[in-house]
Amino acid sequence: MTERVLPVLDDPETAGFWAAAAEHRLVVRACAACGKEHHLPRAFCADCGTVSDHWVDVPPRGRLVSWTTVQHQVHPGYPTPYTVLLVELEDRPGMRMVGQLPGQPVTPLTAGQPVEAWFEHVDDTVLPQWRPTEGEWSS
Repeated sequence: MTERVLPVLDDPETAGFWAAAAEHRLVVRACAACGKEHHLPRAFCADCGTVSDHWVDVPPRGRLVSWTTVQHQVHPGYPTPYTVLLVELEDRPGMRMVGQLPGQPVTPLTAGQPVEAWFEHVDDTVLPQWRPTEGEWSS
């Protein structure tokens, strides 16, 4: 059993996201009425006011927006160093996701660098994470 903090898998707002991750798919919530896509996931569409439970697959690729490498350990489930990435999804301008990589980059990261999703298995949970498609990492 891990010491990591894991998401609640049966939350009605986010359960579809975690269920798709368990199948190694990346999804975002979409309004069934107007088609507006939302991330962070929520059933209520702020654009048209509809409540729906619709999910759409998105490409597991994006561009690096920002990152930080954590050197000081504050939780036993997150050994340092690790790098937190903020990624903008491919073909979804403004839609961003956060991921974590163990270790730190050996090759310097750059804003706009291509990244891809990978799926980390932690106990009974699958967490979408991100990694550069180029370069090297130490872990």
